[in-house]
Amino acid sequence: MKSINKSIISLLLFFAVIAGGCTESFLDRPSQSQISSNNFYQTTSDLRLATASLYGGAPWMQWHNSALLPLGDILSGNAYFAWFGDFVQLYTRTITAQNSVVASGWTGLYNVVAQCNTVINAIQEQASSSISATDKNAAIAEAKFIRAVAYYHLAVMWGAVPIIEDNRKLIQNPLLNRNIIADVYKFIIADLTYAAQNLPTTDTSGRVTTWSAQGMLAKVYLTAAGLNQTGGIRNQAYLDNAKKYAGNVCKNSGLSLLPDYYNLFRAQYNDNQESLFALQWAAGVGYNNGNHWLTYSPSNDINPQKNGAWTPLAPTYDLYLLYSPKDTVRRKASFMLNGDYYPELNAAGGGYKSTGQTMKKHIIGNEKDNNAPTMDIWSSVEHNAILRLADVYLIYAEAVLGNNASTTDADALSYFNKVRTRAGVDPVSTLDLDVIYRERRIELAFEGQYWIDLVRLSYYNPTKALSVLSNQQRVTFKYDKGVATTTPAGEAGGPQPIVTPTIGSFTLPIPASELTSDPKLADAPVPYY
Repeated sequence: MKSINKSIISLLLFFAVIAGGCTESFLDRPSQSQISSNNFYQTTSDLRLATASLYGGAPWMQWHNSALLPLGDILSGNAYFAWFGDFVQLYTRTITAQNSVVASGWTGLYNVVAQCNTVINAIQEQASSSISATDKNAAIAEAKFIRAVAYYHLAVMWGAVPIIEDNRKLIQNPLLNRNIIADVYKFIIADLTYAAQNLPTTDTSGRVTTWSAQGMLAKVYLTAAGLNQTGGIRNQAYLDNAKKYAGNVCKNSGLSLLPDYYNLFRAQYNDNQESLFALQWAAGVGYNNGNHWLTYSPSNDINPQKNGAWTPLAPTYDLYLLYSPKDTVRRKASFMLNGDYYPELNAAGGGYKSTGQTMKKHIIGNEKDNNAPTMDIWSSVEHNAILRLADVYLIYAEAVLGNNASTTDADALSYFNKVRTRAGVDPVSTLDLDVIYRERRIELAFEGQYWIDLVRLSYYNPTKALSVLSNQQRVTFKYDKGVATTTPAGEAGGPQPIVTPTIGSFTLPIPASELTSDPKLADAPVPYY
């Protein structure tokens, strides 16, 4: 695992604070020369500084900037971009082990794991005895929560993967086997359970709490409930746990949805009450330390320094068809149609009128729009959520549905319909799996979530999951005066050969560079416990 571990030695020296830390803010950055194993972890403030480094910056850069949206939305059939071959591979299901998105995803998530491991081990071994056990456990819980999020994405994308708890051991023995997927989920659940038990109920803005951990735990249990199951039936004990933890967040956290869906994706509403875990990004931090998602912008006119609009993702016709005429708030917040007007983008220049069909989420405008003079295309100041409350509401509804064909459970409908009514669409009176998955796809479009949903479905009902993929209209479209027409063959985004999916389509190939560095990754996975 040479490529995973190429930065481990330096991490051991600086104990994971290279990404930027926090005194009163996540965005304050300490001097690296002042951080070492000999003079750090002496106070609770040191612990908070170390864990703050795990919320954004360099640890998350590779996964976030290069893989999260392509794997979550292009691979799943929500989005398309015709001028980059590795994106086209995702879209057409012709993915090779040399695909750069796949490689960045794998390496990036293991970078996060390595940072978390370093912080956890340093606190356990070196934290001053004067720091209370409560503070130590809370700091470890933050790192375990973030490690669990990284491993959850590894498990969903690649299935059986190596479990690493101490990267120092890799210096002597860098060759690892993959671990069976059931044990990977067991490890994730253990980390999140610890986090749920040791994180506070409230904390400063942007920090995770027990509600974050319980929401994520519900999501993991819901996913793992289908693992190794057949006949469309999920593990009832795991469904019950998903219902318990999601229900606890819904009913006891005191949290609520942000009233305006559109504002969820504006930097002025960073870390709002709906955000359970969001990556913390700063302006002016330089290439590879910030949020690069403004490169998905459709126009330089609305970008910082009028630059960087290189990779505008187009919504697919399949995604477009999901939105009812009433669902305009979520549609306009998620993707632009030709003629849409956005007054907040380049506001000083009179706003922006779209000339095509492109992703809108995460396109937040220029430095003036966001009162961030040092913001550039490499440092969007949006703190994009990896887990938010609406997701947990929908998880709760699906857990209540469980193995039933449908449900009219009052609680499940109540939380499900909170998501819909916030968007201005009519409530429903009955829930089934198709209704829930459709709602999740609309609500969470361009947030890297839909592929996760499809993999979860493939665990216990592969026939249905394959049917969903096989019947998608994976083409782009043109939109003019209220009429959408699919793009003709021969034009970019038009019909092209797409490989028929198989159950193997739900597992990404291990990157070729990793197999070269560690041939044992090609062996059958082994138990971890």
